[in-house]
Amino acid sequence: MQPPPRGRAAPPVDDRTPDRARPPKRKRPLPVRLVRGVMKLALLLLVGWALTFASIAFYGSRDEARKADAIVVLGAAQYNGHPSPVLQARLDHAIELYRNGTAKTLIMTGGQAPGDTVSEAVVSRRYAVRAGVPRGAILVETTGMTTRESMRAVGGLMNDRRMKSAVLVSDPFHMMRLKLLAWHVGFTGYTSPTRTSPISRNPGEERKFMLRESIGLPAVLFGLA
Repeated sequence: MQPPPRGRAAPPVDDRTPDRARPPKRKRPLPVRLVRGVMKLALLLLVGWALTFASIAFYGSRDEARKADAIVVLGAAQYNGHPSPVLQARLDHAIELYRNGTAKTLIMTGGQAPGDTVSEAVVSRRYAVRAGVPRGAILVETTGMTTRESMRAVGGLMNDRRMKSAVLVSDPFHMMRLKLLAWHVGFTGYTSPTRTSPISRNPGEERKFMLRESIGLPAVLFGLA
């Protein structure tokens, strides 16, 4: 009897009976799919909101002050020609930065609300001049009634003077919005929040502003606010 020829071994014969073909997977009822889709979307939105809130808190805790072309003070309420406590806290911080040589120019922002006789920016300039800042070192933006409008006007002022960077002064909850808007209007913004604002000294009030900011901030990312 001759030995089998050399070479690869023949594959074993599978004599098992094939499994029956599986039936196609049934789709879940439409109401179930809708509910699951809504739940996934809600979870995604919740995660996005949590990240936004955390980013606002992060930038509110940072002070990026450094040498720059200007110091920009975001306006707040004024009462009969006198800065409100919130605005005064921002101005005091900006004046301190100016005295420390952070920048040679202060830019005051804020328009004139209905019923007012003077704009927030002009009130801010008067306050800074009384504090010893030379009038010639102060620029004013008096048209903006919102943060976006003010930052757009600031961008125009800086572009006309070939300024490329600015230290942004406001309350902590405002910092991330300002940094994004500075990028949108074409200059580099370094955040420097005031720590003496009545808002910052009241944790409950600060959380309320941060919550409101976290809801409105996505509109800034898409250029809607």
